[in-house]
Amino acid sequence: MTVPTVSPQDIRRALLLRREIALLDVRHEAEFATGHPLFAANMAAGRIALEAAVRLPRKDVPVVLYDDGEGLVTAAAAQLKELGYTDVRALAGGLQAWRSAGYEVFEDVNSYAKAFGELVEARRHTPSLSADEVAKLIAEKANIRILDVRRFDEYATMNIPGSVSVPGAELVLRAGRAAPDPDTTIIVNCAGRTRSIIGTQSLINAGLPNKVRALRNGTIGWTLAKHDLAHGASTRGDIGLFDGAGDNARDVAYRAGVCRIGMDELAALQADGARTLYRFDVRDAEEYAAGHLAGFRHYAGGQLVQEIDMAASVRGARIVLTDDRNVRAEMTASWLAQMGWDVYVLDGGYDGALEVGPPQVLPKPDPAHRYRRPYEGTDVAEKAMQAYLDWEYGLVEQLRRDGTHGFYVI
Repeated sequence: MTVPTVSPQDIRRALLLRREIALLDVRHEAEFATGHPLFAANMAAGRIALEAAVRLPRKDVPVVLYDDGEGLVTAAAAQLKELGYTDVRALAGGLQAWRSAGYEVFEDVNSYAKAFGELVEARRHTPSLSADEVAKLIAEKANIRILDVRRFDEYATMNIPGSVSVPGAELVLRAGRAAPDPDTTIIVNCAGRTRSIIGTQSLINAGLPNKVRALRNGTIGWTLAKHDLAHGASTRGDIGLFDGAGDNARDVAYRAGVCRIGMDELAALQADGARTLYRFDVRDAEEYAAGHLAGFRHYAGGQLVQEIDMAASVRGARIVLTDDRNVRAEMTASWLAQMGWDVYVLDGGYDGALEVGPPQVLPKPDPAHRYRRPYEGTDVAEKAMQAYLDWEYGLVEQLRRDGTHGFYVI
């Protein structure tokens, strides 16, 4: 089978002009993490049959495949053709041609979300506290509340002592209950940097009256500072809006350029066969299982911002978010819009018939092929942790050199 090719220059042009393109790295995740173009999405050749329908919902979307000389592209293209995809090409010369053209290669996974988080901190000067400063506040029994914005399973594995699980997009919805006293200082943490920066800035953007600070470098920074982590925690934050939170969230989304739409507009977007449309329910999994709108895939909002390359692999596509309370959808949409996505919030729809059932979960890849994040588990070497932080610190400058991102920060 001969696969038509496209040049690195053509791909860069499509990204700059915000045309739809799915640039897919068909190597295993561990190899993908060693280096890839900013907006490449990883879909290992052996997982195409599992993932393509979910991640590439439009069969005539432009798809460009590449590897780094492993010889995976032809078979991957054949799989996609067999699945009905009609516009499948290969990056001429593979990843090496991208490098030879002088274009940037980004390491790690979820790279452009992490780069965006660093840009947010650089532009907004998101306030933070060091691990030693937070440990001192804990020892002094200061009026603080530590909110962990990672997935609950990450929190349960290891957490800052005394912290409460409030996954990212839940922050504005739950901060009023977590810290009803406006004199309480809220400290937001994740494993490294991105989710704590976005979480802290979310509360600031939404007008929370409390002082809000990120735990600088998250559990990695905590570990490197030789402080002990707790294990097996199970405390979840309850729902409770602070005064004005709903209106403020809507205003944040408006300032980011997000539109609210109704069911008629959703139907029009769904009928547009020339554009890819992703539909995500950003509530928690239990709420989704109890009743959700047909056609909407579950993806908790905080993780969606972090993992948007995995969730929506077609750069330039449209995204519609839904949430029966709107707050989570609007805060999530505000960040996706700043990352260059054409994103909408669906207003209403929950007064009709809903589907019931758990979220669709794709099978996990073979652990032997998975990239081991330096911030997961409890036995990661300190050297790897520090190297990861050093990499994150350099992302803003790498974005500048790359020049294709189109991010802005409100």
